[in-house]
Amino acid sequence: MEMSNTVRSQILSDALPYIQKYHNKVVVVKYGGNAMTNAELKEAVMSDIVLLSEVGIKVVLVHGGGPEINAMLKRVGIESKFINGLRYTDKETMDIVKMVLCGKLNKELVSALQLHGGSALGLCGCDARMIVAEKMEGEVDYGYVGEIRKVTTKPIIDAINNGYVPIISTVGVGDDGQAYNINADTAASRIASCLRAEKLILMTDIVGLLKDKDDDSTLIPQVNVSEVPFLKKSGIISGGMIPKIDCCVEAVRRGVKRTSIIDGRVPHSILIELLTSEGIGTQFN
Repeated sequence: MEMSNTVRSQILSDALPYIQKYHNKVVVVKYGGNAMTNAELKEAVMSDIVLLSEVGIKVVLVHGGGPEINAMLKRVGIESKFINGLRYTDKETMDIVKMVLCGKLNKELVSALQLHGGSALGLCGCDARMIVAEKMEGEVDYGYVGEIRKVTTKPIIDAINNGYVPIISTVGVGDDGQAYNINADTAASRIASCLRAEKLILMTDIVGLLKDKDDDSTLIPQVNVSEVPFLKKSGIISGGMIPKIDCCVEAVRRGVKRTSIIDGRVPHSILIELLTSEGIGTQFN
């Protein structure tokens, strides 16, 4: 059924207060999951980001690339190994991570955004020592998996101020020049807080936080960070959701106004989340 002009004009009119709200503000989008591997969804994400940039919203794209790294490791005969959800990263794996994340994927995303009429600048956490990291210590040795010690925002702000969308791959660098593999959710959270972003959006392959994980209709649209410990205790936040939601909580505590987990499998989910009153996922504030 074709949309009437009245409905079209109402949609555009309803978006205006949100465009004004985010105008000249920083929005950090962590891009991953199905939205990154499905060609149609990727097209929608790129056009969303160009549209937001054109109306004066300062978008920063932070990306992962797990499936592509797995595929390349398999191609060269290295087995992917995960410990507690983190990729064990030995020297050979680190070389592949750098090659795929900072090289192939990052530049493909820059090209994709530019094909949609945007201007993008590909950055890696090693550039200008943007993400300074150190080896993650603990009971388990994860290899060259890093914890962020410091984020230098100058290269990101310089890119934004010169009209570029920064597209950031999450490889950090140690004081000795060693590269470290950084979890993309964690990196996006820290980058958003250091930029004092208005909003952090984590794109995922789930609807959001559900009261009943098997029933999409039980979406919880709003969560106050003070409620998170109770939601963990009651089992509503569990498993793979815990680290994602911890990233959201950490970002809010460090000064990001709002963070959201949204379903990247829905075309144009970024626009729906930012420019409508209902949003699409679970927002933490």
